[in-house]
Amino acid sequence: MSDVTRSMEARSAGAVTQVAQARRTFPNGWWGAALLVATESALFGSLIASYFYLRLQAVEWPPPGIPDPDVALPLALTGALVATSVPMFLAARSARSGRLRATWVAILVAAAVQAAYLAWQIVLFTDELSKFEPSGSAYGSIYYTLLATHHAHVAVGVLINVWLMTRLLSGLTNYRLIAVRVAALYWYFVNAVAIAVVLTQLSPSL
Repeated sequence: MSDVTRSMEARSAGAVTQVAQARRTFPNGWWGAALLVATESALFGSLIASYFYLRLQAVEWPPPGIPDPDVALPLALTGALVATSVPMFLAARSARSGRLRATWVAILVAAAVQAAYLAWQIVLFTDELSKFEPSGSAYGSIYYTLLATHHAHVAVGVLINVWLMTRLLSGLTNYRLIAVRVAALYWYFVNAVAIAVVLTQLSPSL
């Protein structure tokens, strides 16, 4: 049994596990991420509220000449993205237990699905830009702003996971454990927002 009692001294998987189990409160990094989630929730809340405000002011939504959004593919892609909450949860739990390989593999699985989701969404986004422009109507403006904001958050999350995997190659420390937990919290938020965004996006067709 390790005699490490301070988080800054946890440099091995066993020591990290001992410190994590002894911790009685969430680490400061987790609270910082929670504050970020709160502010970003307000951002998405404002965008979604703006979408429905503009919709209520419009006679036709979408405007004439713009087709109603397809439903099946966006819902399937969102379902795949939301499912990555499971490997992120397993990664955080494995890291807390000091299981480095399981942590790394879980993040890899999540990152692969998340990157595929982002790539496919970029293709769809580009295709829609050829059909109607953001400057053509209030619908186009809020539609693209909402989707682009969410896609940007997904891209940031993918980069975080790639960074985590490179750091974990050299071992598990307390700070890397906290980073895994923070990344998991961030992805819970992004995936929850994905549901709200896709339902807003598809609302004219639902």
